[in-house]
Amino acid sequence: MKYDIFNGDADGIIALLQLQLANPTDTIKVTGVKRDIQLMQRITPQKGDCIRVLDISMDKNMPALHDALCVGARVMYVDHHKAGDIPNHANLFAHIDLDANMCTSLIVSNLIDKQFHLWAITAAYGDNLFAKADSEADKLALTDLQKSQLKAFGTYINYNGYGSEVADLHFAPEDLFELLLQYKSPFDAINDKNSVFYILERAYKADMQKAAKAEVLHDCDTAKVILLEDAAWARRVSGVLGNDLANQSPDKAHAVFTFNNKGSYLVSVRSPLINKQGAVDICSKFATGGGRAAAAGINELPQAQVARFINELVEYYK
Repeated sequence: MKYDIFNGDADGIIALLQLQLANPTDTIKVTGVKRDIQLMQRITPQKGDCIRVLDISMDKNMPALHDALCVGARVMYVDHHKAGDIPNHANLFAHIDLDANMCTSLIVSNLIDKQFHLWAITAAYGDNLFAKADSEADKLALTDLQKSQLKAFGTYINYNGYGSEVADLHFAPEDLFELLLQYKSPFDAINDKNSVFYILERAYKADMQKAAKAEVLHDCDTAKVILLEDAAWARRVSGVLGNDLANQSPDKAHAVFTFNNKGSYLVSVRSPLINKQGAVDICSKFATGGGRAAAAGINELPQAQVARFINELVEYYK
């Protein structure tokens, strides 16, 4: 069997998109909402299986990874999140880059000689790596309009990945991947007035208008914390709103709280853009936290730990 296991956000989808455009392969797709990252445990690998894992933390999938390697599966693992101790195994082909200005799609692009680099740039914008994406776009002599289009596209794809469950999303991630696969360039999709770009654009703008009225739980010189209401639209904007706030106030850390369906909060954290460190360190102090230095989150934060979380966030960046 051949498996593609990938994050349901812009970076995960576009990482796989590039690999499939470069070498179309019939695979079983395993994905979910952006926060659904322990995806390797969904499969039961056998000897000889080929598994590609994209944009999910190796650290969070280590038991399932060990199981896959032990039974004789071959695993290609590409990621930029916390990895832990990478196994030294002949069947593991790991491409891990923890640089705060790197994303999985850019790693993939380098592996395939930048054949579809415009897509990788789109993913970098979607992952809020604006400076890196601008730098890569400038190498290709893209115009300001083209850069703004790719930034919007990456943002919309990323926005679609947020929610407590797939039912919160406009498109299931595997369906969105299939819709994008017909376009070799993001500009092909943008030039198609019936494409998913325009469907997501309308939905994104409508949700962000609602988000402008969000409740502020905390606001000081070092951090701002927002609480969104218990609704599907709120869960959809939880990540992109954090990115938007970070770009508005690059010297502050930001956290966006949304209610999940488990009686607790889902938290999306962005470190200050001028100091892309600490987000994963803060979130990892809580049971369901993880991510990377610049952007991290907590899947289930009990209401009793909200004050502790805000204190950890503020104290870290003082």
